[in-house]
Amino acid sequence: MAIKILVSDKIADEGIKILQEKGYEVTKGWDIPKPDLPKIIEEYDGLIVRSATKVKCELLENAKKLKVIGRAGEGLDNVDFERAKQLGIALVNTPHVSYISVAELTVGHLIALARNIVQSTISMREGKWEKDKLMGIELSGKTLGVIGCGFIGKDVERLALSLGMKVIVVEECVHDRFVALGDMLPHADFITLHVPLTPKTRHLISVKEFSLMKNGVRIIDCSRGGVIDQEALYQAIQSGKVAGAALDVFEEEPPMNRKLLALPNVIATPHMGAQTFEAQHRASIQIAHNIIDALEKLNLSDTSLG
Repeated sequence: MAIKILVSDKIADEGIKILQEKGYEVTKGWDIPKPDLPKIIEEYDGLIVRSATKVKCELLENAKKLKVIGRAGEGLDNVDFERAKQLGIALVNTPHVSYISVAELTVGHLIALARNIVQSTISMREGKWEKDKLMGIELSGKTLGVIGCGFIGKDVERLALSLGMKVIVVEECVHDRFVALGDMLPHADFITLHVPLTPKTRHLISVKEFSLMKNGVRIIDCSRGGVIDQEALYQAIQSGKVAGAALDVFEEEPPMNRKLLALPNVIATPHMGAQTFEAQHRASIQIAHNIIDALEKLNLSDTSLG
């Protein structure tokens, strides 16, 4: 029998084609309701997801034949990695394929916050001309605190420096130019986060951290929901400590509690950091090859799966 791959979140056609040319039977299952996936997963040898599919308890327990899970993206917080490992399921992802897209969105949010671009658009659609009310600030000469110096953080740093900003990088690795989080917070005019969501980074920015920031700071989060304590952020905006926030990620996605989004100085996008044609094309091709490599390392073939 042919190796069967379930693609439960949409990837580019190029990735599907690579798998099919290998002889795999591919199910384009992104329109299947997520609650129904545990009912069908037992048929499949491989599963490809992005962020929408949560590969947790029930899905894994029903995955009797599953040999490999492929995450077309970098973050792995939607996959129960430890349970998958216990079940002998390999896990592959596509690190670094979307760092340019995420970095560019971050800088887009940075500029939009500084110049009230979203608020101006909304105002003009309402027939208003609020030129004086929507006064902005220049980025040149301002200080950007970058939390995390992986591929995304480094590219954000590069782009910010090209805009004439001063950059302070916070990272745990040892390097002369890296500083501790508490040392950066009082000096930054803007702060952007680029770290994975782990038990250590959950609510990395909360009440204590907001208290250390300068008044009027602006926050950008294109990393993972949960890295910022959203209730603490709401209170910091309401108090005037934080002048504005730009969020691409949320503790709950889609967010059901919308009080943060209702604030006029909060702008948001629907977790679209990697949503560019280029990034999705790269991720789709790479995850297809990674799935094939993982299965071949397990010495699986069409005949061995009969």
